[in-house]
Amino acid sequence: MASRPGLTPIKEAIPPLYAGVDLGGTNIKAALVDKQGDCLAFHSEPTHAKRGPEDAARRMGQIVLQLARDATATPDMIARVGLGSPGPLDLDRGCIVRAGNLPGWDNFPLRDRVHENCGLPVTLANDANAAAFGEFWVGSGKEYESLILLTLGTGVGGGIIIGNLSVQGAHSHGSECGHMIVDTSESARMCPCGHAGHLEAYCSATSLVKAARHSIENGASGSLADAVRAGAVLDPILIAREAESGDQHAYDLIMEVAQWLGIGIVSLMHIIDPEAVIIGGAMTFGQTNNPIGQSFLERIQSEVRHRTFPTLADHTVLRYASLGGDAGSIGAAGLARLAHN
Repeated sequence: MASRPGLTPIKEAIPPLYAGVDLGGTNIKAALVDKQGDCLAFHSEPTHAKRGPEDAARRMGQIVLQLARDATATPDMIARVGLGSPGPLDLDRGCIVRAGNLPGWDNFPLRDRVHENCGLPVTLANDANAAAFGEFWVGSGKEYESLILLTLGTGVGGGIIIGNLSVQGAHSHGSECGHMIVDTSESARMCPCGHAGHLEAYCSATSLVKAARHSIENGASGSLADAVRAGAVLDPILIAREAESGDQHAYDLIMEVAQWLGIGIVSLMHIIDPEAVIIGGAMTFGQTNNPIGQSFLERIQSEVRHRTFPTLADHTVLRYASLGGDAGSIGAAGLARLAHN
């Protein structure tokens, strides 16, 4: 993960300011930025999802005001708040329609409740779309006019940015790249959403662990299998560590993820023809700072070259994200800036 950007003093900030809040199942992350996307303050705290959405909305409103204090700014210097949330969403109503990792939050009017608790206008967006805009605005995609971001974590998130437009769709379901179909066979893996063959069923941390467990239960050998049978917790970190140590089984599992991801990326490239495809999220194996992360990216690039047109293969940039866990909050602030303008 890239390091967090340095903070800009309030006296050097270019007004107006924008706050971005990234709601996750585990943590709420927030950032205060100026008109140029320079960051003045950050904040993070546990979501405490079981306390319910009213409690979280109250705290998110308070976080916005806390950001202003931390930056020695005043709330009236903040023009608008951007709020990135897991979906599916109903953006017109400002609601979470179905919150899989936030039980009891379905159909909650999140946008309006946060507005009531901070006194500022709020723009709601899908969390992956917000992260995509962050990378587009000030991250790995800042030199491009269009990009696709794929975030690999518990699931697979997606965001598509064309110009300053975040593709959110007519029904608030745009850019759900993790649910594109990559496998129509009878043996296709089941996605957590309940449908078979989706990209998320092959390229998420959850799916990687499931594939590893299945192969070990069916007799796979090597240091990864030995570690798991000895009681080690099976997770992507263990798989990456054993792959880096030379375990072929672990390496092959990661390269299989890269292969499926390349297949999905090709379809997206043929539809969108973006300048860049950015890969982020927690499961990027140390990115290019780690040999496994480098091999992972190279395998994706190889799959893309094998399956797409020469012009796209030669000119579409594939790279890792650079904002790490701050992409969602910075991008949400950026979308608030667009809404304000």
